[in-house]
Amino acid sequence: MTATNHADLLGQYPHVAPVALSLHAHNRIAGHRTDDAWLDETWRDERTRVLVLHGGRLVVPDESEDPTVDWRTPGEAPPGQRVLLGEQDGVTHFAVLVEHVPAGMRAEELRRFIQALPADEAALVVHAVALGEWHRSNRHCPRCGSSLDVSDAGHLMVCSGCGRQQFPRTDPAVIMVVTDEEDRCLLGRQERWPEGRYSTLAGFVEPGESLEQAVAREVFEEVGVEVGEVAYFGNQPWPFPASLMVGFFARARTTDIDVDGAEISDARWFTREQMRAEAEAGTLLLPGGISISRSLVETWYGGTLPGTW
Repeated sequence: MTATNHADLLGQYPHVAPVALSLHAHNRIAGHRTDDAWLDETWRDERTRVLVLHGGRLVVPDESEDPTVDWRTPGEAPPGQRVLLGEQDGVTHFAVLVEHVPAGMRAEELRRFIQALPADEAALVVHAVALGEWHRSNRHCPRCGSSLDVSDAGHLMVCSGCGRQQFPRTDPAVIMVVTDEEDRCLLGRQERWPEGRYSTLAGFVEPGESLEQAVAREVFEEVGVEVGEVAYFGNQPWPFPASLMVGFFARARTTDIDVDGAEISDARWFTREQMRAEAEAGTLLLPGGISISRSLVETWYGGTLPGTW
């Protein structure tokens, strides 16, 4: 396995699909996180918009059949931990983290409808959900076990015992399109997925491992294919619960497939003609448009493809 630059491996693909969640969608205005007077004044502004979360799940009205993002004014928000998200189009956005779901509301997983969100709104929601997950799973200091006090508008926790600071953590994961000498694309599926659903391979980076090494290891472990050249493509946040998905193109040295049977139940090499025909027929379900997986596949394909999860 060798690392290479973007042009060497990706130059053959003139169409590079944008990664939606990597676009600059909101200003995080981090300088205001410790300005209590500004935070209070902004909270009183009726133009401010607030998202309510229970842990990493969005709180929505019970009567809403299809989950959607429920932005509220500060006056409509229930009591809870305020978290500053940032400014977008002149409007400041917060999240409120609640311990209990208010009456008449329910908590929904963002996974259910993230693919339907426009990229600018999704960026705010992903920011909120990532922080909600972090607050939910970090209640005590990992050094001394004392309780943690929230600071910096929800972006910092300080131990009440030893004073150690805790910042939100992000777990790096690699996600990749693997191609062979015939320029076929390798996709895999998990047993629990609906029939016909395939996606790019992915996995977490292990301690002491480079991103390129993780690409080669994950591909070999999951489908038994050896990888040579690896080229960086792009990245995006993915708060399920706290990942940064780093995308790559990788060139296969071998093509025989031997799935692990645990994470991957089936894997296939696709030509462009096969992928287009099966996607049009609805027998192949590809990742949604807001995911970097879709961007990787459509960059290899050379344009947009029909069908989505």
